[in-house]
Amino acid sequence: MKKTLAILLLSVSIPTIQSQSINKLKKDLLSSIEQKTSDLTSLSDKIWAAAEVAFREDKSAEYLIDYAEANGLIIEKGLAGMPTAFTATYGEGKPVIGIIGEFDALPGLSQTTVPYKDELIKGGAGHGCGHNLFGTASLGAAIAIKELIEKGHLSGTVKFFGTPAEEKFFGKLWMIREGVFDDVDICMDWHPADNTEANVQPSLALVDFMVEFTGQSAHASMDPWNARAANDALELYTSGINAYREHVKPSVRMHYHIQDAGQVVNVVPDYSRIWVRVRDITKEGLQPVYDQVRKMAEGAAIMANVEHKVSLISGIHDLLPNRVGGAVMQKNLEYLGDIQYSQEEIDFAIEIQRNNGKPELGIDGKIRSLRETLESPGGGSTDVGDVSYNVPVISLEATTAPKGVPWHSWSVVASSGMSIGHKGMLHAAKALGMTMIDIFKNNKLREDIKKEFDERIGDYEYDPFLDPGPPPIDYVD
Repeated sequence: MKKTLAILLLSVSIPTIQSQSINKLKKDLLSSIEQKTSDLTSLSDKIWAAAEVAFREDKSAEYLIDYAEANGLIIEKGLAGMPTAFTATYGEGKPVIGIIGEFDALPGLSQTTVPYKDELIKGGAGHGCGHNLFGTASLGAAIAIKELIEKGHLSGTVKFFGTPAEEKFFGKLWMIREGVFDDVDICMDWHPADNTEANVQPSLALVDFMVEFTGQSAHASMDPWNARAANDALELYTSGINAYREHVKPSVRMHYHIQDAGQVVNVVPDYSRIWVRVRDITKEGLQPVYDQVRKMAEGAAIMANVEHKVSLISGIHDLLPNRVGGAVMQKNLEYLGDIQYSQEEIDFAIEIQRNNGKPELGIDGKIRSLRETLESPGGGSTDVGDVSYNVPVISLEATTAPKGVPWHSWSVVASSGMSIGHKGMLHAAKALGMTMIDIFKNNKLREDIKKEFDERIGDYEYDPFLDPGPPPIDYVD
């Protein structure tokens, strides 16, 4: 009887001791990130000011690399043919827990840190998706974990992934193809948002392609009959796409950017070019739409009596959620509590909303409950989706902008460069780091996360939207 009681007491005390140990580690991690507040804020602001677009993030990548090296992480640069792709690693052996960082900006969104539209650099780029915060928070979490490994409190490896060109070419695709993620057991991810929650929602899959039309130029007035107008084909093509919108499922999105439709009004152009993007819930769902829109390009070329060429740029999978990991992230968010804002920050947010004609709701820093995973997501797309088809991904959203303002706009740029963005960034670093501690310390949790991943993947064999060849780092705008 005494032996049985001793066993029972032992079985109760071990989890308690483990829980106390984990809580101590989390407090140490939070303290570490708090001590780095000034450094992380400065780092994110330097990336915000650099505002570099896809594959041209030289300063931004170097800022992150320098800070990682200064904190003892081992750097590997120039991965998968991309000068700004890198990893920063510390530790040895299993488990290998990865954490993703992005740092590219969007063209044409330059903005100062004021609550009204005000270009910092005329025609310049800006962080309209908050990636200056994204890479910084993830690296901050990785460094805090590194310190715990260094002290012997955690066993295994932490690996930060510096991933370029998320907004345009999806740099992670080439990194995956080159095996950069192959040794990772579980990967962490987050994204700036106007709310804070453990993200257990899928994203949309998409495919990007370029259509070029080539004809014959001529004088637009003197002998237009000698022309075969490439811009006619382009206009016919966009008309076809717009008519097709009525006949696709509600989950489908189609957008395009006319990149070249001629240079001067009195020359019938012999060349035109359009960048087209198609999205749907899954890669399988968008494939028939992609096939049809490519056929329509041929039809437009026939009608205009010109030649055409369709070139795949790249495409990405939907994001596979992981509810097991999401539930752990949720507990850590609830422990941290809501993000608190000053009256000055609330006033700033309200003025941004007013200047966008949006409801004046201020900032939503509350921790949302863990939501049910939706079958038909809205929203955007991310090349993290492709990572999630190769390794389990635990994802988070953190408030870095006022509620309801347009994303990919000056409003997010302004917020990402001041204290509203900084607070969300630090909150994300803490939640990511705390969740990584749970994953490092709990083998059963890692197994359950991987089990859900295996069940969601099923018998699907990963097949990227990516042609052979190097990434287009020398592209022309």
